[in-house]
Amino acid sequence: MNSKHVRVEAEIGGLTLALETGQVARQAHGAVIATLGGTMTFAAISVGSAREDQDFFPLTVDYREKTEAAGKIPGGFFKREGRPTTKEILTMRLIDRAIRPMFPEGYKNEVQVMSHALAYDGVTNADVTAMIAAFAAVRISGVPFETTLGAVRIGHLDDRLVVFPQDDRRRTESRLDLVVAGHTQGIAMVEAGAKEFSEEEMIDALELAQKTINQIVALIDELAAKAGKPRMAWEAPAKDEEIVTAVNKHAAALDAVIFTPGKHERQEAIDAIKKQVVESLTSGITDPVQKAARTKAVKAEFSELITAREREMILSGKRLDGRGAEDIREITIVPNFIPRQHGSVLFTRGETQALVSVTLGTPDDEQIIDGIDDEYKKSFYLHYNFPPYSVGETRRIMGPGRREIGHGMLAERALDVVLPAKDRFPYTIRIVSDITESNGSSSMASVCGGCLSMMLAGVPLTQPVAGIAMGLVTDGKRDVILSDILGSEDHHGDMDFKVAGSGLGITALQMDIKVKSVSRELLARALEQAKRGRKFILRKMLDTVGRPSSDISEYAPRMEALQIPADKIGFLIGPGGKNIKGMQEQFKVKISVVDDLGNIKVFGTDSRLVKDCARAIMAMTETPKIGTRYQGTVKSIRDFGAFIEILPGVEGLCHISELADGYVDKVTDVVQMGEVIDVVIINVDDRGKIKLSAKAATAAT
Repeated sequence: MNSKHVRVEAEIGGLTLALETGQVARQAHGAVIATLGGTMTFAAISVGSAREDQDFFPLTVDYREKTEAAGKIPGGFFKREGRPTTKEILTMRLIDRAIRPMFPEGYKNEVQVMSHALAYDGVTNADVTAMIAAFAAVRISGVPFETTLGAVRIGHLDDRLVVFPQDDRRRTESRLDLVVAGHTQGIAMVEAGAKEFSEEEMIDALELAQKTINQIVALIDELAAKAGKPRMAWEAPAKDEEIVTAVNKHAAALDAVIFTPGKHERQEAIDAIKKQVVESLTSGITDPVQKAARTKAVKAEFSELITAREREMILSGKRLDGRGAEDIREITIVPNFIPRQHGSVLFTRGETQALVSVTLGTPDDEQIIDGIDDEYKKSFYLHYNFPPYSVGETRRIMGPGRREIGHGMLAERALDVVLPAKDRFPYTIRIVSDITESNGSSSMASVCGGCLSMMLAGVPLTQPVAGIAMGLVTDGKRDVILSDILGSEDHHGDMDFKVAGSGLGITALQMDIKVKSVSRELLARALEQAKRGRKFILRKMLDTVGRPSSDISEYAPRMEALQIPADKIGFLIGPGGKNIKGMQEQFKVKISVVDDLGNIKVFGTDSRLVKDCARAIMAMTETPKIGTRYQGTVKSIRDFGAFIEILPGVEGLCHISELADGYVDKVTDVVQMGEVIDVVIINVDDRGKIKLSAKAATAAT
């Protein structure tokens, strides 16, 4: 066991980045503590053996934000961390998407990369720090890995790009939230949300990220030079050249069916050839173990042949469905597909289809986000579901997986920046996207469907937003950029990137790059082609839904906003919530106390009752003023006058001398119990007692 403690550090982006190893988790194959500013994260990698029957790379990435990192105790009954939060899952995906392609082809050893936050300073987010720690742990472990990775976050504050922006300003002020992972030869992974960033601005941000990553990579390499372990013994499994040659002889037969129209029809035709190939190359083998092994090898090589042939077709200018490189598949839109929902749309693009709905709720429906960051509320969230029937498959039914969480957040990020200001549209908005068919870019279909369904729901968006999935296939000499990629083009290509935005600029970007580097010129071409495709889709969307509905759905809650004196909030609520609950029951509404300044919102499906409730709240919390006229109800009669209720729970005395002009012998000669009369406040004494005059009200008329 190596117990040597090694620490390296450098100044990067105005913060000190320190990496240390040899003190904690010394039995792991690699363990690193990364400190960026005042935020610390830990990451460790362990490597197991490979199973002979395994045909996939079993990589597991885990990240947790333990609340002690921010000096907090977990909420809930059990007072300990439970299932991973959305942010933790998104961070796991950032690490996984960056490192998975960097393991060599054919590597099947089980690998676990685990990380968690040790300390959060409230300034520098722990997610990118965890990425750096994980990349460093992988680098020093000796595991076969093609390069050294680094990660950085870029923001845009005060009209300039900023490395490692402060968390509070990033959330509230920054026009950009860009996370990039890469190596010295290029970018490997990108995740971004932006406030309508131009393509040129985005490329400038990516170049700044690349420069910063190079500095981080140099620091990790320095740590590896001092504490790195010898490279683990591993050789790529040798291919059976006889099988390779035999399978490749079927390339012409594969080419003959690879353009079969329809995803499932094409797959059935390809499967038929695969079956023939397997049967011909395993015939005569009687030993079941040998036959199973050879069958597996033949199928694997046939999959390689499919990839090679589709790539060659694309590089030759042919796509499987016959489209040109920039062509978008046919788009159909069915607005208000489910009439009773507040807003819904069935969005279909080729063989990808999303049924997207919007539900408008009250401020009480906001989602509380509690973690190591400061607690905050979300009034907009998008949930993405990918059921197995969407691709004609069966699988175990569980909760949303990491992919569903990631795709949902990408679509949410794309739409969030065009939402109206809260004071203009105070509803909580929930979007649900159910993918009913899938053959490429269901997340971007969710963006388009989410935008349309909000417009149909009457959400006054600042701009409509569309999304498109792009692809790249290159052999080093030929480069083909593809618009609106199919699932197979995503699987067999060298880069896939999803771009969402309005006509003014990019609102979200996700990119995974399998080749070692992509030039600025190629990125510029790709983003410009994506812009053309995005605008084409936007025009199709606006042809069907030209603008947001002028009113919200009749099934959505109606809203009245009002403000009462802050010292009257307790009176509105009443002891144990008695008053507010009673009013909610009486008017069939939902009353939300928005803040301690007295801002109140009333929600309900019946506009008349909502308005009546709002008037009642204003009346019961109003402060009586001299000279104000009211219609009051006689509540009690005394010899000296009548007590009249002018506001809910507020009574004043109308003395017998103020009931009418001239002499009044008895109060009942003028008013009766329960009678409604006009009165004017003529005095409010120091103790709040109110004196009324019916005579003055009569004279005023």
